[in-house]
Amino acid sequence: MKYLLNTYARYPVEFEKGSGSRLYDVHGDEYLDFLSGIAVTSFGHRHKIITEAAEEQLKKLWHVSNLFESSPQNQLAQKLVQASGLNSVFFSNSGTEANEAAIKFARKWGGERKEIIVTTGSFHGRTMGSLSATGQKNLWKGFSPLLAGFSFANFNNIESVLRNINNNTCAIMVEPIQGESGVIVPDDDYLIKLRKIADRHNLLLILDEVQTGMGRTGKLFAHQWYNIKPDIMTLAKGIANGLPLGATICSENVSQVIRPGDHGSTFGANPVAIAAANKVFDLINGELLAKIIYLGDLIRKSIIEWNLPVIKDVRGKGLMIGIELNIPQAKTIVKNLLKRKIIVGSSGDRIIRLLPPFIIDENDTGYFIKEFYNELNNIK
Repeated sequence: MKYLLNTYARYPVEFEKGSGSRLYDVHGDEYLDFLSGIAVTSFGHRHKIITEAAEEQLKKLWHVSNLFESSPQNQLAQKLVQASGLNSVFFSNSGTEANEAAIKFARKWGGERKEIIVTTGSFHGRTMGSLSATGQKNLWKGFSPLLAGFSFANFNNIESVLRNINNNTCAIMVEPIQGESGVIVPDDDYLIKLRKIADRHNLLLILDEVQTGMGRTGKLFAHQWYNIKPDIMTLAKGIANGLPLGATICSENVSQVIRPGDHGSTFGANPVAIAAANKVFDLINGELLAKIIYLGDLIRKSIIEWNLPVIKDVRGKGLMIGIELNIPQAKTIVKNLLKRKIIVGSSGDRIIRLLPPFIIDENDTGYFIKEFYNELNNIK
C-alpha cells in the first residue's frame, strides 16, 4: 500500500470477491459481512437483479453528462419524490456531496439568512462544507479555518436548538440517528419538535439520511417513524448498493429558488449507478422492512438478555445497531471478530457497530450472536 495516501488504518485482509452476505479474501477464506461496506451493500454482494441491471446498462451507455435528458434518472427521481412527499431531486456521487448541495440550497433559500444549526456529535462528511457542519472536533484538527455559518446545538436537546436560533438562522440540519458517533438514537419526540420549531421560526429542516435511509431502520426513510416530513433530505450509501450515488431531495419551496447553474455534478447520476438504484428502490417493500425490524430486534434482544457486565447499552433501529461497552476494547473486539471471520465496525473505543445487509437470515444472525458472545467472554 506504499503508493496510497495514508488516510486509512486498514485491516490486514484483502477481499477478492463477494456473494450475498459473504466476502472471500485472496486466500479463499469466507467472512460473514455484518458491516455492508458501512451501510452501503444493503442487498449484499452480487445481488442477481441489481447486478443484471448494472451489466445491461454497461452494455448501452456509461456516461453522457447532465446536459441531456435521462429517463432512468427521472424514473428514480419520481420514485424518491413520491415516496418522500417532496418535490425534486439533485443527484450527486456521495453523501458528503449530497450534504454540500443541501447546505447550498438552504442558504440560497434563506436569502440574507445564511446560518445553519447543526449538532454536536454529528457527521455530515469530510469536504470543507460538510466537515464544517460536522460536530466532532477531533475531525477538525489540522483543517482550520473551517467555513463560517454553522452554530452547534446539543444533539437530542430542544432547548439547545432554541438558544441557537437568531435572525440569521435559515435551517436546522440533523441526522435522525447519529451513526458515526455510535448509533445515538434521540427521544421519540425529538424530530417532531424540530419540525414544529422549524415551522414556527420559518426555518428549513434538513435531514441527513445518508446512513439511515433506504430501509436501514425498518422504514424507507428513518423520519417516517415519526410521521414528519423534512424540507430537504439527503441520501447516499445504500441507494445504489455499492455504486457511487447521492441524492438531495427538496420540497417545493426550496426547489423554486434553484436555477440552472446554481449547482452541478460531472459524474452525478451516472447511468450505471442509476440503473442499480432503480432496482434497489424496487426491492424495498413492506415484507423486507418487516424482516429488517424483526432481525434487528432479534439481535438487540439476544445481546441484552446476556446481561454481561462488559455491555453498557444496546441501541438502534432495524439493522442499524450500536453496542456500547463499559471498557475501551471496541477496536480489539472488531479485530478479534475478523479473526473469527466476521466483519463488524466500531465507533471510538467503546462502541461496536452492526450494519448487516438486509438479505441475512436467522442462521446468519444466530451464527453472529454465538461468535460475538464467545468473543465477549474472552475479553479480560
